[in-house]
Amino acid sequence: MNIRSVAIGFVLAAVVGSAHAQPYPSHPITLIVPFPAGGPTDTLARILAERMRITLGQPVVIETVTGAGASLGVVRAARSAPDGYTALLGNWTSNVGAGVMYPAAREAVLEMRPVSMISATPLLIVGKTLLPAKDAKELIAWLKANPDKISAATVGAGSAAHVCLLYFQQKIGTSFALVPYRGGAPAMQDLVAGQIDLFCGEASQTLPFLRGGKIKAFAVMSNERWPGAPDVPTFDEIGVPGMYISFWNAIWVPKGTPDDIIAKLDAALIDALADPTVRQRLSDLGHVIATREEQTPEGLAAFHKSELEKWWPIMQAANIKPE
Repeated sequence: MNIRSVAIGFVLAAVVGSAHAQPYPSHPITLIVPFPAGGPTDTLARILAERMRITLGQPVVIETVTGAGASLGVVRAARSAPDGYTALLGNWTSNVGAGVMYPAAREAVLEMRPVSMISATPLLIVGKTLLPAKDAKELIAWLKANPDKISAATVGAGSAAHVCLLYFQQKIGTSFALVPYRGGAPAMQDLVAGQIDLFCGEASQTLPFLRGGKIKAFAVMSNERWPGAPDVPTFDEIGVPGMYISFWNAIWVPKGTPDDIIAKLDAALIDALADPTVRQRLSDLGHVIATREEQTPEGLAAFHKSELEKWWPIMQAANIKPE
């Protein structure tokens, strides 16, 4: 081997070594959102990405990957390189419901590593303004007296909206038609227009229409009233106890992602959620920000496990299948 070859070898080794030594992150991070652009999850992702960029020193690019009940985005994220440059912003639908519906999603949600809980909003039972019932008690009485007389919107089999309505029917002992929609936005449009009667919607998504008097809110599916609409009672208060379903949001990364990278992502998210401007924007949208304990990989892991143990048996017993 001549001196020139040795020199080239040293240069190449130095270049490779320098590339490996670059601190994380050294280029933009992709945050996969498994729901359509413009929806509540996409909006949340963009608020967080804007602030996380400051802490991480790199842009956080939002990529919407939709289809098959959010399972396509989940699987795409799970199969990405475990290098910290791809993460998933998931929620109840993607990281609980999809796992019952699609085997690949089930494997993905069980394997991905948790980073942090972000926030939660409850689900609300809302209806068109022309429904005869004035409040939740009247609605339940009317539904029992008029089975199969109304239609309720879902946003796909196995979604939080779908399971919420099945849960509601089961709890009050009646039935009504479930009409699938491609997303929450078209469902809300038809509800406001009076083309559909009921919807179990994410609280933050329904808030603008509720404040504008374009829909009715009957009850919130949590164990306490929601700050965004404090006049709306819980189901406990109207005599239907235990109807709780939270539409939470969290971040995961692929299996095999190193602990130090997860710690950096977690720290960036904690900084974002502590920022007064971010907190106000999320509050305005109706989000309840996760506690500091929930904003840890361990906190999210424990919470996610409890959600799977609660909802997977219920969904399996209902024999929910992909549409």
